[in-house]
Amino acid sequence: MATPSSPLKALFIDLSGVLYDGQSVVPGATEAIALARKKGLTLRFVTNTATKSRDTILDKLAGMGFSVQAEELFTAPDAALTYLQAHHLSPYALVHPSIKPLFDAEANDKPNCVVLGDAREDLNYPNLNQAFRHTMQCRRLIAIGDNKYFSDEGQLCLDAGPFVRAIAWASDVEPVIMGKPSRAFFDQVVASTEAEPYQCLMIGDDVFGDVEGALNTGLQARLVKTGKYRTGDECKINPAANTLNSIADLDTLL
Repeated sequence: MATPSSPLKALFIDLSGVLYDGQSVVPGATEAIALARKKGLTLRFVTNTATKSRDTILDKLAGMGFSVQAEELFTAPDAALTYLQAHHLSPYALVHPSIKPLFDAEANDKPNCVVLGDAREDLNYPNLNQAFRHTMQCRRLIAIGDNKYFSDEGQLCLDAGPFVRAIAWASDVEPVIMGKPSRAFFDQVVASTEAEPYQCLMIGDDVFGDVEGALNTGLQARLVKTGKYRTGDECKINPAANTLNSIADLDTLL
């Protein structure tokens, strides 16, 4: 935890459920981000969103009144793409159409790994069966995030995690998780700042992906009671997570 001799230097913020839910801005969110900038904190916006390109995400944030620079945005699809390129892998990519071109550029007719993300309607039996067969053959499964579910316009929706776990269990392959709660992902975000892990604060609505993942990497963390949050989520990890009613209460920490 930060101390008076090691003040908070960086703020990591999840997007969906923290700054907005669907097309609605969380009340007080734009003011909270403006305050953090005024305080001189380094900001990083970290998301496992795998249904939109980074340009689309940046445009959405701008349209909602958030000023976010491209270098401040860290996404799980970007992390997965970097992993593929670093390991010279050609994927069978079961991902959302909006990000599929990213992975098609790395593919050929002989995939040696599977990339699985929130592909929405494309997460059907034939496609999942194909992903399973490729995983059985190549023994490499790369997951874009490992979240159980997310909130969209107040409705809970299955995320990629349950499908990743199904393929991993059936094929007896340990998936490589790119994005939250992966320590490697959090380490990458920390490395982009001039702060030590304990000087960084992660704010999210997922007690496992956002909060526990950050704490396991040595960051501070707060769970907001918006988005996918459900009563008692803070007690699902040990010790219990510290909470904020919403991002609008950020000023109580600064």
